[in-house]
Amino acid sequence: MRIAFLAFDGVEELDLAGPWELCGSLVDTGVIEKAFVVAEKVQTLTCARGLRMVPHHAFDDCPDFDVLLVPGGPGRRLEVDNPVLVDFVRMRAAQCSSVLSVCTGAFILQKAGLLEGRRATTYWAALEELCALGVEVVEERWVRDGTVWTSSGVSAGMDLMLAFLADALGEDAAANAQFTAEYFPDGKRYGQPELREGAPGYLRDDA
Repeated sequence: MRIAFLAFDGVEELDLAGPWELCGSLVDTGVIEKAFVVAEKVQTLTCARGLRMVPHHAFDDCPDFDVLLVPGGPGRRLEVDNPVLVDFVRMRAAQCSSVLSVCTGAFILQKAGLLEGRRATTYWAALEELCALGVEVVEERWVRDGTVWTSSGVSAGMDLMLAFLADALGEDAAANAQFTAEYFPDGKRYGQPELREGAPGYLRDDA
């Protein structure tokens, strides 16, 4: 399995880096054949929180891949109107076995026509915005509808990736990725986030 991670200026760091980390150990052991970052051009990108990264490939020299992960972040507001990026996602997604989005990356999927007739989720503060675009929005940590997987905000991309790895490669692969990353959330909540205005449904339901 070959996984491409989309990147652009203003991408949220953990949207990409969290799922990337979970895949890393499986690349090291050969369970995943290849993982790489692709952007419109191979040049330094500045992420939402100031981290800088350089993608491995540009759109015009991107190798084949089986899975595409589309992160979100404030940069997605510009990228949904970037026909080069949207066309890349649309065309390459048609060749993929699965497409994943994290946080507001769902808006790029929507612009590419990949959420039509599908259930999806996104960052809690953008749920109404996505719903207004005609998407059937579900307030869950992550949602799968056929070959399209979407997650809520930022850290939820790690839960999404583990669920995807378990489905695509088996529970042992997901277990190894989780163990290597030592990603075992303890469930501790600081304050009462479920009481905040706009809090996503999965917080309220667990309260």
